[in-house]
Amino acid sequence: MSVFTYKALGKDGRESAGSLTADNRAAAIAQIMDRGLHPVAVVEKGGNGKAVAASRGGEENAALREGRVSQKSVESFTRELANLLSGGVPLARALQLLRREASNPAAKYVWGKIHDDVVDGNPLADALARWPKAFSTVYIAMVRAGEAGGFLDLVLAQIAEFRTREQDLRGKVKAAMLYPVVLAGLTVCVLIFLLTYFIPKFSRIFEEFGSNLPLLTRGVIAASDLVKSYGLIIGVAVVIGVIALRRAMESEAGKRGFERAVLGVPVLGHVIAHFALVRFTRMLGTLLGAGVPLVASLRVAKEAIGNQTLADTVGHAIDEVQRGVPLSKALATGSKLFPPSVIEMVAVAEETGRLDKELVRLSGAYEADLDRQLRMLVALAEPALLFCMAAVIGTVVVGMLLPVFNLQDLIK
Repeated sequence: MSVFTYKALGKDGRESAGSLTADNRAAAIAQIMDRGLHPVAVVEKGGNGKAVAASRGGEENAALREGRVSQKSVESFTRELANLLSGGVPLARALQLLRREASNPAAKYVWGKIHDDVVDGNPLADALARWPKAFSTVYIAMVRAGEAGGFLDLVLAQIAEFRTREQDLRGKVKAAMLYPVVLAGLTVCVLIFLLTYFIPKFSRIFEEFGSNLPLLTRGVIAASDLVKSYGLIIGVAVVIGVIALRRAMESEAGKRGFERAVLGVPVLGHVIAHFALVRFTRMLGTLLGAGVPLVASLRVAKEAIGNQTLADTVGHAIDEVQRGVPLSKALATGSKLFPPSVIEMVAVAEETGRLDKELVRLSGAYEADLDRQLRMLVALAEPALLFCMAAVIGTVVVGMLLPVFNLQDLIK
């Protein structure tokens, strides 16, 4: 047990001070709040500062060993905090309740640290920013805007709704890509099996024919010999190439180059642009509906796009809006992200004063359109991949069977 000194505010606003004993700082804060006081500062009395720091480091290491906070826990935290704040529960008490109810040890630890930071007088956004693995920059920016505008409960409710819709959309994309990826992986596995096991069996039979073998057969046997002799080196080279590519993409120039290349792919680039548009319009409409100013909303929504090349378009639009240019005209320069129909609808919504509702409606409409495009892509990808798989494997098989059909000529 340790002794803590505290300063707190009563319900009448009067400041009080005192000391108490508790197992840790979080328990001391809980005792103070149970007395009907709002803690302003809680400090451990005496003791060794290094020991306290070491204890906290041990707690943090324990939390790291227990694992990072799951996205499901973050979503539950956001929704429950929004409900508590909407019900009139003070922020510090709401965080304390969430810490008590958390079943996951890592979540309990993180929620407790956030509660301690808020009780010490830090903004909620700053407390959340200490945990970047749990809370994204977009999440923190929205919370900061809600705190500044005095509608934190509304923003948290909107974040919870946005994250739910975002997870649904991501789930659709992953589900759409699953079958093509499985087919591609199966093709590679079958091809490796043919080149390393099946073809060598035949190649021994055809060795005596030498140069009389058909060109296709000689090419397949050469490919088989190459994989058998240098397969490990080829595999290592592929792994090194993938790692080098990933590191190159971590740089600003490499990431932008990759994004531009992907956006240039005829159908895939269109789908990615639609996905970014859905995220941008939903985020911007959500923030405007919560009362966040337009420029601040644009800055947050820009971070939600997820593609820096497309986000540059919004960055240019923000500069234009700050100069007094209407949003529709500012966005018109980004034709890759904003089709003319979207610009026209945004212009009408600006004139009628219902921009937030129109943006949310647009996000829903384009999400349905994106779902149709994904279905079409999968419908086209399945036969295309099956055709490629059949063509590759068929070429190998035909190459090995061709000498059998011409066996009499080869013997002569």
